[in-house]
Amino acid sequence: MLTVICETPGVLKAQENPRPTRQPSEVLLRVRRVGVCGTDLHIFTGNQPYLVYPRVMGHEISGTVEEAPEGSGLATGDPVFVMPYLSCGECIACRQGKTNCCVNIQVLGVHRDGAFTEYLCVPAAFVHKAEGVSLDQAAMVEFLSIGAHAVRRAEVKPGQRVLVVGTGPIGMAALLFAGLRGAQVTALDTRAERVDFCKQHLGAHAGVLIGPDDLQALSALTQGEFYDVVFDATGNARAMERGFQFIAHGGRYVMVSVVRDNITFSDPEFHKREATLLGSRNATVEDFETVLSAMRAGQIPTDELNTHRMPLARVPADFETLLDPKQGVVKALIEC
Repeated sequence: MLTVICETPGVLKAQENPRPTRQPSEVLLRVRRVGVCGTDLHIFTGNQPYLVYPRVMGHEISGTVEEAPEGSGLATGDPVFVMPYLSCGECIACRQGKTNCCVNIQVLGVHRDGAFTEYLCVPAAFVHKAEGVSLDQAAMVEFLSIGAHAVRRAEVKPGQRVLVVGTGPIGMAALLFAGLRGAQVTALDTRAERVDFCKQHLGAHAGVLIGPDDLQALSALTQGEFYDVVFDATGNARAMERGFQFIAHGGRYVMVSVVRDNITFSDPEFHKREATLLGSRNATVEDFETVLSAMRAGQIPTDELNTHRMPLARVPADFETLLDPKQGVVKALIEC
């Protein structure tokens, strides 16, 4: 089977590997689609903090069942998606239902090899039927679930002012689900085309370009009160630090980004607001169900989000083009 490996940062290699042998508790999948995530781009560029090379990337997965264990509820040919956060079920986080931050978590494509390949074995507990959605949509459930999880963590309420800083796919997902909760959402980014996309397709009420006057613009949009909830999805330490300026008194700041750096902030400014700082990592089954329900209801513009496609065989030659802002990539899907 064809497999693409990231050997070292910037180096992708295609090779033929043996088809994997399924263990009794596993499902053998024929991979059909893999979404390209910011995590994959960070692996390629050498900026992913939880990774050891070489690695087969890819965790936004849809496919069809080749073989499944008896009693799993899955049959050959079933279209499925994968929850790629393989949790232990026993640690302090799992006992609280926080499987997304399991102490012993193994994320496909990060801690263990992922889906830039034609066949993949996955523990049956993490494989779910993709009912009522297409294979393309099923491969987008995971990244959207990260945004849905962040919005649930923030307890966004109708009428609240929400700011999303960084409008890559994860930021767009947070924007979408905050909007579905009835919030008034503003998009903040360095790229005008991303801000325009959020207003045209994702329901953003306003958009601001990062620049010398952005703080004044955000102040004007909120009558000087700023934002009840701020989401950072920039992946940039300085931007994450600057985001503290945008929190309203009594507001919440949700860091969806992860970076290698330490993050610092002014305690007096944070304290006088009685602000709440939250980390948001991955997603849970509840968040996946939220996304699937929204997809089935036609509330997610998946056709607009999927801007690029690429066959698996072209990944070594063409993957780097996805990093080029001129390409206008929102969500690329690898076709296996």
